[in-house]
Amino acid sequence: MKEKTPGSSRIGVLTSGGDAPGMNAAIRAIYRAAYELDIEVAGIRRGYTGLIEGDFFRMERSHVVNIIHLGGTILGTSRTEEFKSWEGRQRSAENLQNAGIDALIVIGGDGTFKGAARFNDETGIPTIGIPGSIDNDIPGTDFSIGFDTAINTALEAIDKIRDTAISHGRLFFVEVMGRSSDLIAIESGIAGGAEFLVLPEDKNAINDLCTQLSSSFSAGKRYAIVVVAEGNNPGCSFSIAKEVSDRLSIESRVVVLGHIQRGGSPTARDRVLAAKLGVSAVYAYTKGHAGVMAGELKRSVVLTPFDKVIMGRNKPEQNIIRLAKILTK
Repeated sequence: MKEKTPGSSRIGVLTSGGDAPGMNAAIRAIYRAAYELDIEVAGIRRGYTGLIEGDFFRMERSHVVNIIHLGGTILGTSRTEEFKSWEGRQRSAENLQNAGIDALIVIGGDGTFKGAARFNDETGIPTIGIPGSIDNDIPGTDFSIGFDTAINTALEAIDKIRDTAISHGRLFFVEVMGRSSDLIAIESGIAGGAEFLVLPEDKNAINDLCTQLSSSFSAGKRYAIVVVAEGNNPGCSFSIAKEVSDRLSIESRVVVLGHIQRGGSPTARDRVLAAKLGVSAVYAYTKGHAGVMAGELKRSVVLTPFDKVIMGRNKPEQNIIRLAKILTK
């Protein structure tokens, strides 16, 4: 890192945890907003790992040219246990201070913000968050960067699988990601016209599914698409498919979309959201805010304190669950 101009500000930016389409668009927005305000930007490689190791570089305009359409993150990302320790956070603060970095913007999800909250409170270095997660489980924002792209990726797969399901007259189980949030399964299932959704918290799901499939196939239906939310058990659709196939004597196939949902070019919706939140995070710093996440609620930017963000997880609203139950039958 070069010495910064006397009297100027310098902010660091990193991406942490799982990558999400639109993170690069947010990085670009942060740089361009900072440039307009004569603020220097330091890129931090590999998330909190790079923060601990002092892996910084001065960002220039060339670093953000032609990245808005790219998935992943040009800064790289990681998960590290060391940042969970007081010593790791103090070492990170010393690295920022030695590099003349006055504030930190972090793009990530729940785990990222838990670390950011502690870092902000312990070190006094202003830290601002931007929600980037395909799970859309972060309080303080209606949507997180990457969610819209993820559901569209899942939808594209469902549409293609349906072609084969119809052609062969076959039952397909399509497993999607989402960890503690079922929103990818719910929204892609609704949009893809799935015949049934299997959600982790629904203890009667398999019984209900068997009853519905038995009725549908007895009435002459030849195929079905079942969307399964992986929850905390990736690969769970294989055991579900086996149980259903054994009980109904119906041949089935399983498709686990997995990390394909993290990649790809972000949708327009994710790019605009990333731009909006990236610029807002920079302006929040210039107005003296710290320890907050910039999110979008009802199309307006809202700054939510980290302690409220990390208190819980966004859950699907009951109206969207009711809609799914009506349409996925």
